Amino acid sequence: MFTITVVADDETFALKNITAAIAEIRRIEQLFTTYKPDSQTNLINDNAGIQPVVVDAEVFELIERSIGISKITQGAFDITYGSLDKSLWNFDRQMTSLPKPEVALKMVHLINYRNVLLDKEQSTVFLKEKGMRIGFGGIGKGYAAEMAKKILVANDVKSGIINASGDLTTWGLQPDGKPWTLGISDPDQPAKAFSYMEISDMAVATSGNYEKYAIIGGKKYSHTINPKTGFPVTGIKSVTIISANAEFADAMATPVSIMGIEAGLYLINQIPGLYCIIIDDYNKIYTSNNINLK
Repeated sequence: MFTITVVADDETFALKNITAAIAEIRRIEQLFTTYKPDSQTNLINDNAGIQPVVVDAEVFELIERSIGISKITQGAFDITYGSLDKSLWNFDRQMTSLPKPEVALKMVHLINYRNVLLDKEQSTVFLKEKGMRIGFGGIGKGYAAEMAKKILVANDVKSGIINASGDLTTWGLQPDGKPWTLGISDPDQPAKAFSYMEISDMAVATSGNYEKYAIIGGKKYSHTINPKTGFPVTGIKSVTIISANAEFADAMATPVSIMGIEAGLYLINQIPGLYCIIIDDYNKIYTSNNINLK
């Protein structure tokens, strides 16, 4: 679900722009979704191991940026996770038993961003192995939010928020001249906030085990799957990333969960303008440098 908020003097102007933002999000969905057979994503997937597929420049560029994030996270972020069959983990229905580790390992062998071959001159994408699939679940919402914001800013909307199911991008100020106030969800009670921050012209993305999960044998298993093992990540309840760009914030939230607290914070602290708040399974809070929670 996307929620679009704009500040404007005139309601007609506001609604016209919100409609333009919705149209942009729908356009992006048509390109990147795996739920529509004629999307460019599915065209790439259908031709895995067969032939390269010509794609629009923005599809090519988002895949290129995704591979860049795979490199800096050492594969913890990987758009080729789509080859994980829902028979292994399906968080949309009741699961009663864990998959066998050897089955999970067998299924993750197709997850490898290095096997996405890009030809910039021809604007083609080729998945090297048959059965490989890409998906934009880890970056698409943030990208759509940024693109919708771009349209609103170009149309002279001075201030607003786009909330893409918890991935937010903000610009400008509230009508009273104050920055936007953002609440960070308490993982045990997602409707409540455990901390607040004032932000403007910044993006925030949260990945948490309260969004989608399975309870098997009394234990909660997060929907965030480690691409190296095929099993859900453990030890972390939520990761919140703060950045100037919603696409980058969205993409970095999942790999930090996979890398773990120490390695995740180390990486975040190496990247200028990127900040992070982690809550572990015991409700202990960890933050990157330059974050002071009150």
